[in-house]
This record gives sequence, C-alpha cells and structure tokens, in this order.
Amino acid sequence: MTTYWCEWAWLPQGPQPGVRFEVERGRITAVAVDVPAGGAEQLPGMVLPGLANAHSHAFHRALRGWHTGARGTFWTWREQMYQVAAALEPDSYYRLARGVYAEMALAGITCVGEFHYLHHAAGGTRYADANAMGEALAQAARDVGIRLTLLDTCYLAGGFGRELEGVQLRFSDGDAAGWMSRVDEFTVDERIRLGAAVHSVRAVPDAAIPEVTGWARGRPLHVHLSEQRAENEACLAAHGCTPTQLLESHGALGPDTTAVHATHLSAGDVALLGGSGTGVCLCLTTEADLADGIGPAPALRVAGSRLSIGSDGHSVIDPFAEVQAIESYQRLATETRGHFAAGELLDAAAEAGHRSLGWTDAGRLEVGARADFVAIDLGSTRLAGAAPEAVPAVARADDVREVIADGERIVHDRAHRAVDAARELRDAIADLRVLGARTS
Repeated sequence: MTTYWCEWAWLPQGPQPGVRFEVERGRITAVAVDVPAGGAEQLPGMVLPGLANAHSHAFHRALRGWHTGARGTFWTWREQMYQVAAALEPDSYYRLARGVYAEMALAGITCVGEFHYLHHAAGGTRYADANAMGEALAQAARDVGIRLTLLDTCYLAGGFGRELEGVQLRFSDGDAAGWMSRVDEFTVDERIRLGAAVHSVRAVPDAAIPEVTGWARGRPLHVHLSEQRAENEACLAAHGCTPTQLLESHGALGPDTTAVHATHLSAGDVALLGGSGTGVCLCLTTEADLADGIGPAPALRVAGSRLSIGSDGHSVIDPFAEVQAIESYQRLATETRGHFAAGELLDAAAEAGHRSLGWTDAGRLEVGARADFVAIDLGSTRLAGAAPEAVPAVARADDVREVIADGERIVHDRAHRAVDAARELRDAIADLRVLGARTS
C-alpha cells in the first residue's frame, strides 16, 4: 500500500484541502480530508483525477508545423495527412506513437482513445499480423504507462458512392465482415481495451452501419460527425437526411456512442443526440486549426449529451487548452461570458472522457476508482494568485508536475520517467518526413 497526501485535491464534491489517499494494487482504497501529511508521500499543488483524451489520430502529430502559412481548408489539409499515412509502417508508427503518448502523459493524460484507421500496408495488403498497426499503438501506450481504448475504425468508401483510391486502400478491410474478422483477432489486456468506430457516414455506406453498430454493442462506438458543411450537403444529396438522422435511422445513437466534432448540427440533430444520450467529443484546437467552425456545445449539454474532449490532429496536446476553448469559443460566438463552470470543464477532461472510452472506474478521486493523480503546480507564474477551484479554467499542460496512472508514477518533476518525448518525436518525425519525401 502507498499513501499520498495532497495540499489540495479535486474530489467529487469539489476542491478539498489536506487530502490523504491510500492506494493498493492501482486502486484508491481510502480517502481522508483535512488531515496532516504525516509520513505520506506528498503530491504538490492541486491534484486532479487523471485526464482522458477521447479522440486521437497519433500519426497526425507529424503534421504539426508543416505548411503553417498555406491557405486552404480541411480538404486541402487532408491531402497532406495522406502523405504521412502513406509513409508509415508498424515500426515507424510505434516510434511516433510512443512519443505522442509520452507528450500526452506530460500533459496529465492517463487514458487515450485512438481512432485507428491506418490498418494495412500499401495498396491495402494485409500484414502477416493483420493488426500489426493496432498492436504498435497498444505497445506504445504500454511503454508510456497510459491506458488505451483502440477505437478500431471501419472505413469502406472514398465518399458517398465513391470508390477508395490511393492511400485510402490502407484504411479498408473491403467490407464490414472483413473488418469484424480482423478486429476479432486483436488482443486486449487490463490496460488496453477495444472499441469501434464508424469513420464517417461518407466512408461507411449506410447498409454497413448496422453491422458495425451490432458488433460494437456494449463497447464504445465513436463516429466523426458533421465536422464539415460539405459532409452534411453530400449526405442530404445522397440520402435526403442529415448525418445524424442517418445514424439514428440505423440504430447507431445511444449512451455507448460518441459523436466526434458535431460542429454543424441542426436543432433537430442536437435533439436526436441529446435525447438518445449520445456523447459528443469536442476537439477545439484541431477544429480551430482546420478552420472547421464552432459547434453548439451549450445546446448539446442542455439536450442531454455529455461532453468530452480530444486532441484529434495534435496541433496542440493540452487538455486544459481544449476545455478552456469550450468556454472561450462560445464567448466569441455569443459575445456572452459564463457558459461552463470550472467543474464542468474538468468533467469533460476527466470522467466524461473516460466514460466515452469505456473506463467507468476512472476520472474521479474516490474509493474504488483507479489511482490516477495529476499534480498541478500552484506556484507557477501562470497560477500565482489563482483560487484552487479555478485551476481547470486557467492551468495549462506545462503546469503539470507529477502524473500517476493506475498507481504507477509515470511523470516526475515534469519529465517522463521512461521516454524522452522530445527526442522520440524529433527523431520519429524526421525519419518519417524523409520516407514521405521518397514515397511522394
């Protein structure tokens, strides 16, 4: 058993001073409030529950800093992303993902949902191990010490009524049956779980949606939804309904489902998502980077959708920046302050994110929960004078000083204990850009 004492800790009832936790076998077994440190190991500042990144594409991290001055849209950016996807193999993907996940750990993230669709070799040829790319991601998460929900993604079409082409062939299993057959071979363990994803209604024909949904029943199911107006227009032209309506008609909405982005929704779409208990994962920094737009976060919350956050394309890996943008973007859109309280922002980054990934025993500091602790340095210049209860609304990733995941310390004094994240990323991305230049 290990005992930790925190100057402050964010318990389910809010921030509390002088909190002692007893931890055994990776679980919190006792909590005491307003007690002296005694002989306990001390965690500095404000201790938050472990944070969850509910939407990641690890290989997109290689694009950070590319073409920063180029004009364009999501669709021109996608061509750059395809260049990276074309160059990756299991070994290079493992190296890149290990650096990405270490960067997440340094930001206080103890669990990630990897929306994984880069499955096969060039031309769609299967590796000897059909899940080699997914296994590379799982091993990277193990090495870093964070939990992973692999959201294995079905991707079957190049658009409504369009064949796959180019690098998209690497994403596809041919049909839903082929996807299910491969996914069933993936190995899980105590810290690696398996979920499913419909890449989007443009990439999975409507007839295949019930097959994916049926396989995923009881597991997390994620889907890119209405990120772009063009997707909505194409869906209306092909099916006479919105993407949300199409998913609802095939039974794909519900409490186990998370819609990612949900940026361009009608009032009816919001009602369908909230009324079904479908969660929504907002990826604000990526949505800003790609010029996607600002989604209706307050309306979704009121309708009944629990909000989580993701770093998506990793233009930034900072869960505090993501949740703070939920509030700040609404201020810009409405010219009104005060849409989300600090506790609501923390929920999006912690418990709601874990729940969307199938980890119902994490994201809060209470007896029985996983022993995930994120210690925020209250002595930083940024947080000087800030009230403890304001931390989720004002802290940033570089205020994270210590991270413990499942009772194991993975970050100490702002450094990852096993992986030099900066060097890992620098080397992996440099090699990848060389390979990308050759393949292009």
